[in-house]
Amino acid sequence: MEHRIQPNKFGAHGAVMAEAVATCVHCGFCLASCPTYKLLGEEMDSPRGRIVLMKDVLEGTLSLNEAAPYIDQCLGCLACVTACPSGVRYGELLTAYRAYSEPQRRRTFVENATRVLMRETLPHPSRFRAAARLGQLAKPLKAWLPRPLVAMLDLLPDQLPPSTPPLPEVIPAQGQRRARVALLAGCVQQVLWPRVNRATVELLTKQGVEVVIPRGQGCCGALSMHIGEAEHARQLARRNLDAFPSDVDAILSNAAGCGSAMKEYGLLFRGTPDEARAEAFARKVRDVSEFLDALGLREVRPLLQPLTAAYHDACHLAHAQGIWGAPRRLLAAIPNLTLREIAEAELCCGSAGTYNIEHPDLASQLGQRKARNILDTGAEVVITGNIGCAVQIQAHLAKLGKPLPVLHTVEVLAKAAA
Repeated sequence: MEHRIQPNKFGAHGAVMAEAVATCVHCGFCLASCPTYKLLGEEMDSPRGRIVLMKDVLEGTLSLNEAAPYIDQCLGCLACVTACPSGVRYGELLTAYRAYSEPQRRRTFVENATRVLMRETLPHPSRFRAAARLGQLAKPLKAWLPRPLVAMLDLLPDQLPPSTPPLPEVIPAQGQRRARVALLAGCVQQVLWPRVNRATVELLTKQGVEVVIPRGQGCCGALSMHIGEAEHARQLARRNLDAFPSDVDAILSNAAGCGSAMKEYGLLFRGTPDEARAEAFARKVRDVSEFLDALGLREVRPLLQPLTAAYHDACHLAHAQGIWGAPRRLLAAIPNLTLREIAEAELCCGSAGTYNIEHPDLASQLGQRKARNILDTGAEVVITGNIGCAVQIQAHLAKLGKPLPVLHTVEVLAKAAA
């Protein structure tokens, strides 16, 4: 592909976009792994096609509005990155392009209102809990609501888990201390899946890990990064740069999307005074499964009863962070647990940050496809490492009339850890 992008026209991220565009050789290996290409069969709804569109916009030969429908339909799942033999850094290109293009976009009233609602509720657990309760009351009114709001309501559980008191700021290791870590508490997960943080702490401390949960922390900024609101993402991320201690062995996340976003803090703060400390922060970020796989479990007990589980790869764990083996190795070490692989495992479930709210029809097709593939395994439970995937999979299994329990990797490990 001829390369005529002038990087200095696009600020700190110009070189990132120019390099990613120049690396693509149009081989087409990405097509088979792209969810939207599988569903729609359109070249412009493939990674290869979108790279051409972004290139043309950046070179000034195509307008933002002409490219927008196809770029917007990208889930950002990064399955194309795993498939690409040329090493195209599509994730960095997409994030930087959306940050460049979003301030210039003119969106509809419903689109803007949806984004404001998400921005002002999802990163704040107390606000999100209140909004979720209101949403449950609004479910009977779905026929009169805009499609994105209906999608939000469909993803809410029938009952919210009870609110739990915050975990202590420091939880000591059990036995000899092997490591000291800081844990991101998360936002949506605290409301919809609060048991995961408690299982994470229980598991880590049993393994001799001291856990610090900084009081001043907040949202990682992932959702804002995904939708191109880079300045809002930096505001959220800067709070974490200030809050997390530097004297820890690792900064852990138990949500794949959050971990992926924090590993991209260097890109987010490129060209700002916070770039160096953002890069230092990012170098310490680990997914909890990645950390425990490297540390090694002390002892693993068999489950009380045999269990067959389907393991679902969260896109931002497998494709964005390149973590495939760690959770499988940890789970495979548990006696009485049988893991089943899911057909089309590389395909996104359709959650993808806020995608299942902003593009509910395509997300629903992917969710149904994932749910059917899970059921075909004959598994009794689903295991995954991301809250967004869990919510999406639960919703679509329920729509098929075949609800299965969905567990986080750490929940299963905590049951087996001595």
